[in-house]
Amino acid sequence: MNKLTPLRPMPTLIAVAITLIIWFVIPVPQGVDPNAWHLLALFVGTIAAIIGKALPIGAVSIIAIALVAATGVTNPDSTKGAINDALSGFSNNLIWLIGISIMVSMSLNKTGLGARIGYYFISLFGKKTIGIAYSLAIAETILAPVTPSNTARGGGIIHPIMRSIADSFNSKPEEGTSGKIGRYLSLVNYNINPITSAMFITATAPNPLIVSLIIGETGSENELTWSMWAIAAFVPAIVSLFLMPIVIYFLYKPEITHTPNAPHFAKERLAQLGPISLPEKITLGVFALLLIMWAGIPALLFGDAFSINATTAAFIGLSILLCTGVLNWDDILKNKGAWDTVVWFSALVMMASFLGKLGLIKWLSLSVGAGIDSMGISWVSGMILLVLIYVYSHYFFASTTAHITAMFAAFYAAGLALGAPPMLLGLILAFSSSLMMSLTHYGTGTAPIIFGSGYATLGEWWKAGFVMSIVNLIIWITLGSLWWKVLGYW
Repeated sequence: MNKLTPLRPMPTLIAVAITLIIWFVIPVPQGVDPNAWHLLALFVGTIAAIIGKALPIGAVSIIAIALVAATGVTNPDSTKGAINDALSGFSNNLIWLIGISIMVSMSLNKTGLGARIGYYFISLFGKKTIGIAYSLAIAETILAPVTPSNTARGGGIIHPIMRSIADSFNSKPEEGTSGKIGRYLSLVNYNINPITSAMFITATAPNPLIVSLIIGETGSENELTWSMWAIAAFVPAIVSLFLMPIVIYFLYKPEITHTPNAPHFAKERLAQLGPISLPEKITLGVFALLLIMWAGIPALLFGDAFSINATTAAFIGLSILLCTGVLNWDDILKNKGAWDTVVWFSALVMMASFLGKLGLIKWLSLSVGAGIDSMGISWVSGMILLVLIYVYSHYFFASTTAHITAMFAAFYAAGLALGAPPMLLGLILAFSSSLMMSLTHYGTGTAPIIFGSGYATLGEWWKAGFVMSIVNLIIWITLGSLWWKVLGYW
């Protein structure tokens, strides 16, 4: 072993310093369990290490699990109980839903089905630049329910298609010709991602965490099922997806607005892929089966006895892909992203869960709620203020998961303390947790991939992201609230 990759010194020192200051220097507030305060110290230190990238997020999570178990903050009377608590996140079925779904989504790239879907819609609607934009949006929306990695979807599947289209029009950053079409398409390519991530529980990894946090605060009566989430998101998402390419078109109008050759180019790529293969057909069949099970159609048709848990459905889908040979066990073992997600997700869910059980979240929410309540504003204004603070604090985060883990539960509980309806508040915060990705070039894993291609400058990227954050919040808070009222969610 010639090269070591230890902890990065500066982020590590900052994370450790924060942990020690909260643990030893800041007095435990009145009414807070000392163990809860010490767990908060570990939690905040973990988040700081993740943000500062002291180590990869999975490695930081392993250290966090070790520290929770070693310090006994969740169970000071039993070392066995402490390690059981530290490992409890691995028993959360929603974590395995995401991990297994990421494995299932591998079949999109392996079989070429993802690229085929993208090029197919461009062949239909690609005669104008804005038509290409909508084609990319439709393709990603179709892929969203079965690709829990928004980075894999927007950066790994859609972005190469977008780049090939830009290249075909000689729009290349290195030649200074991004303005032809590449800048516009890259900004559209990215800003599709936050919207599709908000559309389904299985569209991005942190969404199941949000479901768990809502249940943890209000109980199972406010559980968001896969179909409830998808139905709630449908109307505002369609409006956002329709307006987004138009908004970016007015912000950064491409020099090339008519693309009569794009459908021909897409058809050539489809011809290179050849006829749809048996593995692609099997993958399509599995995805259709998953959507049927996730939407609760068997229970709807045959009764509750045929209800299938969402995680069980994911395991069934993966089993079919393994049995048919579309995926093999080596594919699964090599999927570092899936296993990494299971590890860090388990650690963060565990810590967030025990912060709630030990009463820290309730104390924090009451404190925030009291601060807003002292302003003498209604719960509606208070809720909107909470959402705005929650969303725009994402400028300080390089991970939606870290942001959600650090702030969602406290802000949700604070909104409840103000009198906001639990489901209305939960839905607005849940969808905002994806929409806030648009803000920066580091806001989620998809961002550095597309920004790194060089089509847009930093200023162009941030301007488009900020404008889209405003447009999306207006749509989802106003139209969304009305839609959820019609559905009887609140």
